[in-house]
Amino acid sequence: MISRIDLRGDALPEGGALRDLLPRAEFDVEAALEKVRPICEDVHHRGTAALIEYARKFDGVELEQVRVPAEALKAALEALDPAVRAALEESIRRARIVHRNQRRSEHTTQVVPGGTVTEKWVPVERVGLYAPGGRSVYPSSVVMNVVPAQEAGVESIALASPPQKEFGGLPHPTILAACALLGVDEVYAAGGAVAVAMFAYGTEDCLPVNMVTGPGNIWVAAAKRYFTGKIGIDTEAGPTEIAVLADSTADPVHVAADLISQAEHDPLAAAVLVTDSEELAAAVERELEPQVAATKHVEDRIKPALAGRQSAIVLVDSLEDGLKVVDAYGAEHLEIQTADAAAWAARVRNAGAIFVGPWAPVSLGDYCAGSNHVLPTGGCACHSSGLSVQSFLRGIHIVDYTRDALAEVTHHVVTLAEAEDLPAHGAALKARFGWKVPTQ
Repeated sequence: MISRIDLRGDALPEGGALRDLLPRAEFDVEAALEKVRPICEDVHHRGTAALIEYARKFDGVELEQVRVPAEALKAALEALDPAVRAALEESIRRARIVHRNQRRSEHTTQVVPGGTVTEKWVPVERVGLYAPGGRSVYPSSVVMNVVPAQEAGVESIALASPPQKEFGGLPHPTILAACALLGVDEVYAAGGAVAVAMFAYGTEDCLPVNMVTGPGNIWVAAAKRYFTGKIGIDTEAGPTEIAVLADSTADPVHVAADLISQAEHDPLAAAVLVTDSEELAAAVERELEPQVAATKHVEDRIKPALAGRQSAIVLVDSLEDGLKVVDAYGAEHLEIQTADAAAWAARVRNAGAIFVGPWAPVSLGDYCAGSNHVLPTGGCACHSSGLSVQSFLRGIHIVDYTRDALAEVTHHVVTLAEAEDLPAHGAALKARFGWKVPTQ
């Protein structure tokens, strides 16, 4: 059901050589880019008419309008199962607690007497948030995108989710209910690259945005790449991943359940166990069979995901080697199920989010830990962070110098400008002092 990669016996290679030994899904965004380019440009030139045509072509629905009516949002919330509503409200409450503490405050530094630099934080003016549809419905992604944007102070928030044939061309009602709970009333029935293009270019109904965030399939990732530079993006999200660093103290029942929990997302989802225990590896292999048989989405998602090249049990000589492996892998979600798990977690450098010990499974983070589940995939955790309040803020430096403070440093500025053969830079200061460099 799941393959093994045995890295025991020899010294582990460094850097890229180690990464090349580890499992990873094939996810060719560049190839997809050529397919989304004409779609994006069609939306640019035809606007809403193109959105309606692509809804018919890709989603099998006939739309009269792309924006979701206010009454549909209200009706979705009124019809929401009370237990689901209570769970969403608790998810929102916990997410707000965490993300509110991520806010940054203005700070002024006195560099010299009379010379200060202030850094102020300004929210992005307008954002487009994407909630995926398709194999599953993700109201949790609505929460994870909207809450940090709101806590950052973004004034204009729009959300798109694919139209659903079974709901009359509207996005899934649970998506709409989550929007209503969060006070987001600008919602569009648009999916994939079409939605990203709508946000980037704007249409008759939707004003263009400054930034697009949210997970999605390869077409969403390709469209984000296409528009990088025109708009801000969070990340080009690939298939979801879990890595578990575990030793002999880990419970194989827990480990197997957690691997399966990510495998049920998608046939390209990655489930990776890194362990120094042959006994645990064998126990997890045995445990996978009955747990997979007892769940849902077995043939179309879980079995292909676990059997795919992106999933494996990786055997190492020691937890020290295991730490090197998970850092090289840079998982979206990393669980530490070892003795003294917190100490090992503190040493991890590359992960989207780290889940410590047996009572912090990834599923908790997906819904109700308070953390964000929009995280870097494909090894991008070595240079990128998950979605947060900071994602929606821009730092702006405000430079304020008096005449005396400028005079004191003018000779250095002129010297550096001339060293770079940019004399006009220095002249901009000389002009303020009668074309003479102030004496020190």
